[in-house]
Amino acid sequence: MSTPVPAALEDQIRQVLDLLEQHRAPAEIETAHVDIKEEPGRRDAGGRTLPGGRENEEAARYLAGEMACMANTPGGGAIVLGVSDDGARIGTSLDAEWLRHRIYELTQRKLTVAAREFLLDGCRLLVLSAPEAWEPIPCRGRILWRLNDNCVEVDLTSWHDRRTHRSGFDWSVQPSSHTLADIDEAAVEIARRYMRENGDGGRDDTSLAAATSEDMIRRLNLVDADGRLTNAGSLLLVGTPEIGIDYIRREVSGGDSTHRVPSAGRPWSSAFDESFGPYVSRREAGTRPLLAQFAAVEQAMDVANALVHVSDGFAVHQIKSIPLRAMREALVNGVVHRDWNSPQPTTVEHVGSSLTVTSPGGFVGGVDPSNIITHPAAPRYRSLAEAMASMRLGEREGVGVDRMTSEMLALGHPPPAFSEVDGPYVRVTLIGGEPDREWLRFIGRLEPAALAGDVDLMLLVHHLLSRGWADARSAAPVLQRSLAETESALKRITGARCGAGPVISNVRGAPVDHPEAFRLSDPVREQFVDRARHRTRRGRESLMLDYARSRGRISSTEAADLSGVTAPHAAQMLATLEEAGHLAGSRPNRRGRGFHYVPDPASDPAGAAT
Repeated sequence: MSTPVPAALEDQIRQVLDLLEQHRAPAEIETAHVDIKEEPGRRDAGGRTLPGGRENEEAARYLAGEMACMANTPGGGAIVLGVSDDGARIGTSLDAEWLRHRIYELTQRKLTVAAREFLLDGCRLLVLSAPEAWEPIPCRGRILWRLNDNCVEVDLTSWHDRRTHRSGFDWSVQPSSHTLADIDEAAVEIARRYMRENGDGGRDDTSLAAATSEDMIRRLNLVDADGRLTNAGSLLLVGTPEIGIDYIRREVSGGDSTHRVPSAGRPWSSAFDESFGPYVSRREAGTRPLLAQFAAVEQAMDVANALVHVSDGFAVHQIKSIPLRAMREALVNGVVHRDWNSPQPTTVEHVGSSLTVTSPGGFVGGVDPSNIITHPAAPRYRSLAEAMASMRLGEREGVGVDRMTSEMLALGHPPPAFSEVDGPYVRVTLIGGEPDREWLRFIGRLEPAALAGDVDLMLLVHHLLSRGWADARSAAPVLQRSLAETESALKRITGARCGAGPVISNVRGAPVDHPEAFRLSDPVREQFVDRARHRTRRGRESLMLDYARSRGRISSTEAADLSGVTAPHAAQMLATLEEAGHLAGSRPNRRGRGFHYVPDPASDPAGAAT
């Protein structure tokens, strides 16, 4: 009997199959847990497809490695077998039971996959799936797991670290070899300063900041009943085994570093001794408390963060190139969620007006770039995260990433870009620079003004500016919400106002039995006229094709509303796209109410402009 597929994975499989049926290109719809592949060994030297058979050893060996990789990845994974990279239905004749058994043999009898048939446009596919493994599954002597969209080799330590986290073990709360007598009072003073400067002035902040060092540490849960500091307490207040944070400043990419914290061959952050005064101790590199390292790096970031002057009528405002709260949250994430069993530092590269924080250890707790804004907080070290939050250096509610996103979008900057890279490491990049004045004017006209902090609205408008339209299904991955949550968010956003009009409008002409589709309202599009996708003929054609391929249809009314041209003009453009082989009429006589166009199944969806 095959292993049951977890519901969350099954949902992803179903969504990918649905999109394949809509002729979406594989590269557009693959996820970190669901891959689309053609059967290996089915091409001749000229690239022509060969007939398939019930058994294919080359395919079995390849798929054994890929499925072992999926099983080694938190959440498991699946492969849809029988579709090429360009979306062509190649199909497969492989016997499912033979393939399952061969994969079992090739993985040292440790992996049993589920295999089921699926018909796509009359073509037989196989859907292979595997749940998350309890022990690493090697294949050909290597342990692989998914990193973004690829399988990469991972060492046993990293694999077990992720498994340990998923079991609920918290290394940071375990007792260390240090006691209260070992704490660095300068680090305690830094903690007091952060609580006073960043707190909301409430009694808890004031009381904790004014407490004795011993009382503060106990209330932060950084010491046990025997007086031993926890591992979190030792990191924050005594020192890190190696350099914990390495900050590098460059004016341009590839240029020489103009500042570094720590400076090679000098006491850690000695350049900041005078400005920090009593907050800086004289410990050598790699032994200073994490709080002292954090404070020195944060100050270095702030000093290098350029001031940008923005005029508003007769007034001139000064705005930092990268919002301070966004930079701090990126740094907090880089030290709280990293793997402290790794000797590698959290690297902060500040190049021009961009900041990249790279921290050792991959994502944990089910978090990945596709859900990091909305996923419940899943810290690798809960005790460390809670202590940082109590010191007002992080967000206890798990809303740090969405606030980082909101801070960046509020100035018209791109949202933070998260990725997991080989190592594994987690990387976040903030791209600052000159604020977008058109965007600032748009933000200033939002009603109520509190909408300026609405991450859903900011992400949706940012998406509509680049794509031109959205419905619940296409907006769900942008907002990082479920379909039902996205539908609710869209309904709420339809009530948002910008000046005298709405922010978004329904696409006219969409059938009532189809999901609602939305675009920016005419007044908002006029504010961003220079960047509108429909400004050029090529952009309008691309917009129409994208809409038709995603929605399965497009009428001249919908095309006119999306592209801002008259209905006759839109009809001519759709007819041209039909002549080019991209669209097909819904009726041969091309007449009557309700006539529309559908994507031509023979056209290549990967060729659509984006």
